[in-house]
Amino acid sequence: MSQPPVREPDPQPAPEAHCRNCGVALHGPHCHACGQPVKGLVRPLGNLFGDVLDSVFDLDTRVFRTLPPLFAKPGFLTREYFAGRQIRYVTPFRLFFFLTVLTFFVAQLALDGPSINFGDGDAIARATTVAEVEKARDAKLAELAKVKQGMAGTAAATGIPGVEAGEQAVREVAAERIAALQKAQAAGVPPPAADSGGENTLNVRFNDKAWDEKKNPLDTSLPGFADRWLNAQVARASNNIARLRQDPSAFKDAALGAVPTTLFVLVPIFALMLKLAYFFKRRLYMEHLVVALHSHAFLSLNLLLVLLVRALALWLAPGEGTLPTLFGWVEGLLLAWMPIYLLLMQKRVYAQGWPMTALKYFVLGTCYSVLLSFAVVASMAIGLVAM
Repeated sequence: MSQPPVREPDPQPAPEAHCRNCGVALHGPHCHACGQPVKGLVRPLGNLFGDVLDSVFDLDTRVFRTLPPLFAKPGFLTREYFAGRQIRYVTPFRLFFFLTVLTFFVAQLALDGPSINFGDGDAIARATTVAEVEKARDAKLAELAKVKQGMAGTAAATGIPGVEAGEQAVREVAAERIAALQKAQAAGVPPPAADSGGENTLNVRFNDKAWDEKKNPLDTSLPGFADRWLNAQVARASNNIARLRQDPSAFKDAALGAVPTTLFVLVPIFALMLKLAYFFKRRLYMEHLVVALHSHAFLSLNLLLVLLVRALALWLAPGEGTLPTLFGWVEGLLLAWMPIYLLLMQKRVYAQGWPMTALKYFVLGTCYSVLLSFAVVASMAIGLVAM
């Protein structure tokens, strides 16, 4: 007679986890009663570091599904977001934030800032003949031209208006020095002494005289405390210019450092411009903000690739030949892809005809470029005072 099978005892259920703060049973990674997370800070540092990256940048496997279409498929991520397929991709703001910070951090490391003399310049101020002034002027203009060349196609493209303002200032200072030398020559007197430049390196003039915080301060119609504040800011900026003479690369750092902050301010403004341009589409402002975030995220990603191509070119092909030419073509294609991508993105997201899309693209691009240029110059000026 066969024996009945022996029944195994039922396994004991795992003890129910409870919140260490309020004692309520847990049903997920957070307590539904008090909100305290199950994971605390007292755990391996590697796990904690991973959580920080995930919280700040949302970096996980989604980044590999996000970056390829961001670069190669204009408007794809935005349309996916509007269609409700959002969880599979990095959120627009975190994508923009991470790429912008990374790109301009790399730019500060990768781009070399040429030596630049600010203000009126010792060489021009010490010149005793017109030929010497012209030589010093041409040397400074050549330095600024190198800045333009190094900034082209990168973040510094937005800083070029500031460089052009510097070129104009150099020409004006040189013209003043030439006029003073010619006047002294006509009068038969020795050339005027060079200005030390220590008190007014900004070349600020008030009442047709060089500004001086004590002898010739700014005197406006504002209250006295406001005038004192303005004079203090001019003095700080003048002192900082003297510091920049000792560290010329600080000009490059100031230009690149000003761009991310400026972009964070201008992204919502660009979204408002899109809202006005497509007013009759009756889209919510937040939809236009998503378009703006994805557009700027793409620009940051493209600029990052340009910087990487330049770095590879300097490392693998520092001379001349086929390989440097190939790198140059790759960089040129990346730069050309920027306006084409943005035009295609605008067409696919808003689904208007080509004539209206091209018209709005041109108007928006022109207005935003001017706004961005002024914003970067203003940020650099503020940074010059605050440094």
